[in-house]
Amino acid sequence: MNKKAFIFDLDGVIVDTAKYHFIAWQQIATQLGIEFTLHDNELLKGVSRVRSLDIILELGKVTASQEDKNKWLIQKNETYLSYLVTMDERELLPGILPILKFLKANNQKIALGSASKNARPILEKTGILNYFDAIVDGNDVTNAKPDPEVFLQAARKLGVENENSIVFEDSVAGIQAANTANMISIGIGEKEILFEANYIFEDSTQIGTEFIEKLFKN
Repeated sequence: MNKKAFIFDLDGVIVDTAKYHFIAWQQIATQLGIEFTLHDNELLKGVSRVRSLDIILELGKVTASQEDKNKWLIQKNETYLSYLVTMDERELLPGILPILKFLKANNQKIALGSASKNARPILEKTGILNYFDAIVDGNDVTNAKPDPEVFLQAARKLGVENENSIVFEDSVAGIQAANTANMISIGIGEKEILFEANYIFEDSTQIGTEFIEKLFKN
């Protein structure tokens, strides 16, 4: 059996902190007089904080100095972090814990590959840090998805070849990054949005152990 690496994105795959990002970004947008909807928020999935702000400013056709941008980036993060304080295992998305438990029971290698700079505290607060053999987050990479850097680092840390790596993602940028890295991409979300993925599930509860077993036996 080939050694496999199972690499998970964080926001929207393991936990639903995407809603907190949205609230925090919407606050910034509102104070700048920019309408920012849930539909607009799709553009920010899997994208770095700096690029996310630029996208919002572009939506509102607003130009700003670097000083202002830095101020808003800090403000956004502080608002977001204020929501994380109360996080616990109830924030885990349905179906994800059984997958992690099944992989661990079968001695599979597990990594996190996320743009979030708050990944470790989130994994700690939700009680699943010990499931991960490697963590690569926004503090470790210079290139945001769809650049595959985060997944390439994760596979390298686990000592597994790219073609034996399986990525779970909820964003278009993340799926593109996995595909570019020659990894198997599993989309969690809407088929219409994540159509580039090798496999697509509406949510993690639809991913059965038989499917996971097939992945690490192939």
